[in-house]
Amino acid sequence: MATTFADQLRSLPDEALGALIQLRPDLVVPVPADISALAVRAQSRNSVARCLDGLDEFTLTVLDAARLSRAADTALTSVDDILQLAGEDVAEDARAAIDRLRVRFLLHGPPEALHVVGAVDEVTSPYPAGLGRPADFLDPQAAALCADRAKLRRTVLAAPPGARAVLDRLAAGPPVGALNRDSVAEPVRWLVDQHVLVPVSEAGRAPRPDGELVELPREVGMLLRRDTGPLGVLRPVAPVLDGPARDPRSADSAGAGQTMEAVRATEALLEALATEPAPVLRTGGLGVRDLKRLAKAAGIDEAGAALLVETTYAAGLLGESENGTGADNFLPTGQYDLWRSTGIAHRWAALARAWLAMTRQPGLIGRRDERDRPINALAPDAERAGAPQARREALAVLGDLDPGTAPPVDALLGLLTWQAPRRSRGREAAHRDAWAGAAMLGITGLGALTSYSRVLLTGPGDDGDDPLGVLHPEDSHADAVRTLDQLLPEPVDHILVQADLTVVVPGPPEPELAGELDVLAEPESAGGASVFRVTPASVRRAFDVGYQAADLHDLFRRRSRTPVPQTLTYLIDDAARRHGGLRSGSAGSYLRSDDEALLAEVVADKRLGTLEMRRIAPTVLVSPRPVARLLGALREVGYAPVAEDAGGATVLTRPKTRRAPSRSARIAEPAAPLLTGPRLAGVVEQLRRGDVATRAARRAPVTVRAAHGQAIPGLTAVQQHTQAMAVLQQAVRDKARVWVGYVDSHGATLSRLVRPVSMSAGYLRAEDERGESLHTFALHRITAAVTEE
Repeated sequence: MATTFADQLRSLPDEALGALIQLRPDLVVPVPADISALAVRAQSRNSVARCLDGLDEFTLTVLDAARLSRAADTALTSVDDILQLAGEDVAEDARAAIDRLRVRFLLHGPPEALHVVGAVDEVTSPYPAGLGRPADFLDPQAAALCADRAKLRRTVLAAPPGARAVLDRLAAGPPVGALNRDSVAEPVRWLVDQHVLVPVSEAGRAPRPDGELVELPREVGMLLRRDTGPLGVLRPVAPVLDGPARDPRSADSAGAGQTMEAVRATEALLEALATEPAPVLRTGGLGVRDLKRLAKAAGIDEAGAALLVETTYAAGLLGESENGTGADNFLPTGQYDLWRSTGIAHRWAALARAWLAMTRQPGLIGRRDERDRPINALAPDAERAGAPQARREALAVLGDLDPGTAPPVDALLGLLTWQAPRRSRGREAAHRDAWAGAAMLGITGLGALTSYSRVLLTGPGDDGDDPLGVLHPEDSHADAVRTLDQLLPEPVDHILVQADLTVVVPGPPEPELAGELDVLAEPESAGGASVFRVTPASVRRAFDVGYQAADLHDLFRRRSRTPVPQTLTYLIDDAARRHGGLRSGSAGSYLRSDDEALLAEVVADKRLGTLEMRRIAPTVLVSPRPVARLLGALREVGYAPVAEDAGGATVLTRPKTRRAPSRSARIAEPAAPLLTGPRLAGVVEQLRRGDVATRAARRAPVTVRAAHGQAIPGLTAVQQHTQAMAVLQQAVRDKARVWVGYVDSHGATLSRLVRPVSMSAGYLRAEDERGESLHTFALHRITAAVTEE
């Protein structure tokens, strides 16, 4: 069959061969040497299973009909036999399904003698369409009963209610059931006695230790399906999704708002980790208490926090760093600072890309594994290799619907099950997790896929506008960023200062303003309009990092669209007068001031007794405590000292930011290339040329093959080496092509059709027109040479 199959592929026009490669791209990864190798690969178990995974429910049922209708002696079927099983009501749809199977070469051959690729039986259920094996294969008595159609009907009609319920259950499929030997049910025993059910052990299979298997013969199953048809209930058309139709603009607006919330929550979560790093558990992952703390800091639930932790880790924004005691902590990486300096759309795109590509399933976090242990965030137990594919499948269903369509999740799961039953089996939890994550990250809005997410999910060249493959994946992401930017409010560079010292930012702040607010004010609430509050501690923090009072006055005057309240001016001036009034150094540490009365007040302050300060000069106090402890104690009781270096210059300090080593985000690569246009034509041409070369090599003249030591009937001698040299010299003069037999450096005997160019210095130089290359042969290795006929 392999030769016949290869010949059928070889006879296809280039368009049909290209269509097969497009439908089954794994066949050319890597590109096979010739069409014979392509045929072998197309019949392999892995390739057939991959192809079946992409077929819909109805097409798989039609394939089962082809398996059921095969003749016992020839294993062939026909289009008419398949249509007869499918029924007249779905004849046209069945013909289209047969065409889909034939173009993928799961069925091949003429319409009246179709072959089913052998690997189909190996990778699918042994019970096509849920029907059992023929009665004559299972048991002679059951075969005799099924041969008498009238008696079979009477027996089925006479079955007790319990036995009839068993028959209906087995007829729906699968047709095999297990029975406990100690307590065999009376209805089943009646069916076995009447030979309607057959114990499988009687067919040669070893009995199961936990009970006996019984099987419903195929003929009985088809009789019980007389109302629905031999193949059962057929659904040739995908189920229609009923759901509310959202206004696409409303869905985009809701999704854009959620992207802002996701970015805000991500930043809050990572800032919380920067302030208080979380330890890495011994078994790997993030502890439950730390996850709760991060969820509270970000203002989201624990499931959302788990999703963002996993996503930021996949994006390279979160990493692990040694804490100095031999243990590891989770900390933001240096890449987080770069991410934070970009716009909201860029930040969202980085998160969305990492979520789509990561091989983690955040929905498993909080559940228990097979050993009844909780699954923690970032733990190895949440790793799932099929998670990226499950997300793509779930979002592709939404992408195929009209913009704004928001069907319920159960309806989406039903559609996924119809579109690819084999691939969706066991992935329900992953699909639900995908839709929940898409809503959390703003990929969907009001349950519908947003316009910018459609752009993100559409790779470059997916619509045929990139035939040469010159577009980069970043191009589609840049397009998504531009689309989202149009929906987001413009970043603002101003604030609104209120009389109660609250600062309102009426929109997303631009990066420079956000950096200033981090120093100048304490955050109170976030959202479309963020609210901050200026406090004495925040003003002192601004002075600590180098701001002067005039700088702060100018900043608020420049940034605020409302008049700067007088209370803020007084607060800044009062803090400036107090700031730096005291200066410390190391003695352990010292404290000096030009205000002798202020130093006297400090020495007399009983709250500072643990510092053990003493006066060494009218303007200098010293303490055995470190400078950091001295500064902290003075600030706790209301003073505003600053540190200075050995030369008396003020030391400006910003809180030290710890970062984990930067990590690169993992981006999933496509499983198989998308071949279109010239790229597809190039693969087809390569296959054709390889096939020609392989077939030509097999037609080497008998004298050349005999020179390799092969037994050739009727041949009494081989061509001598001197004769080969004469043939080659004449071919150089005539510029003719010759067959050359030679032994390579590994001792292998080969044949090649070449056009000799020159012979000198013990070497032959010749052109290989098929490979468009120039070869050099050592003359002493040439065993034969024959002019091409």
